[in-house]
Amino acid sequence: MKSIDNIVLSRRQAITLAGGSIATAGLLSLVGCGSTDDTTAASTGSSDSSADSASSASTELDADAYDQLIAGGKTADDATIQASEWAKKVKDAGALRVGSTRTSTLFSLLNEQDNKIRGFDAGLYQLLTRYILGDESKYELTQVTSDTRESVLQNDQVDTVFATYSITDDRKKVISFAGPYFVAQQAILVLKDNTDINSVDDLDGKTVAVQSGSTGPSIVKKYAPKATQQEFSTDEEARQALEQHRVDAYVIDNTLQMGSVVKNPGKYRIAGDTFGPDDPYGIGLPLNSDGVDFVNNFLKEIEDDGTWAQLWKIAIGDRTGLDKAPTPPTIGA
Repeated sequence: MKSIDNIVLSRRQAITLAGGSIATAGLLSLVGCGSTDDTTAASTGSSDSSADSASSASTELDADAYDQLIAGGKTADDATIQASEWAKKVKDAGALRVGSTRTSTLFSLLNEQDNKIRGFDAGLYQLLTRYILGDESKYELTQVTSDTRESVLQNDQVDTVFATYSITDDRKKVISFAGPYFVAQQAILVLKDNTDINSVDDLDGKTVAVQSGSTGPSIVKKYAPKATQQEFSTDEEARQALEQHRVDAYVIDNTLQMGSVVKNPGKYRIAGDTFGPDDPYGIGLPLNSDGVDFVNNFLKEIEDDGTWAQLWKIAIGDRTGLDKAPTPPTIGA
């Protein structure tokens, strides 16, 4: 096993990843344990910039606990599966075709040592695979980007998409969503030594990276209309532009930004509070599919029996210093 790195999270800066909403006291800096860099206090409207006492958390996901949780997931009875055309199709095919990623630190990351993908999204689709097929390993992964999530569903390349997938009215015209199962907001990522950007108001006049196909471009346009946007296809391309000083900041979901900071202690900081509308994550399904009801019932089961909260704790809470699992958002809202 790789050595365990530690991060330090100021209590004032802690993000509460709430299921129905995300309350942020302003996560500004997650730094490597033993770093000589100072932890910068969050901007809270107070002139006090001193950091509060900090708590530490491991950046490593507990693979054993994760695997045991998934392996203990429920399986649906045959009548439940036969009642859904979507689930029956998956069962008859013998595999769940999933559109997702392998590079999201907290949500779906490939472990190159054992070639397994783990994280919050990964855990959900693996639990769903087990629910339908009785074996969590019987899924086929197609990697997607923000630009391809609708097309892989429309072209019947996948049965479902789990990819921190924001539910929007425009997307609901061409695909359907189960959920939501999580709610995020936008956050600003800057290099750790950047002192110019500490809130969304500071983005005006700056060059800001956003992901094409994501909700970021429209939100930045609304909240920082004088910013110059540069669009990139992937999270990695946007962060590379930031590291090369081709952009001043990068805006996308705070969940992805937290993952970047956790994975790269001492390199980045999250500047100020989250902003923009609540961003509910849904599970993509073909348009008008009866899989929506099937997956929503599955979500309700794993929320009611505590599996959702346990997965959140292993994939997110234990790694970011957050002790209490949030209340999941209302399904179908």
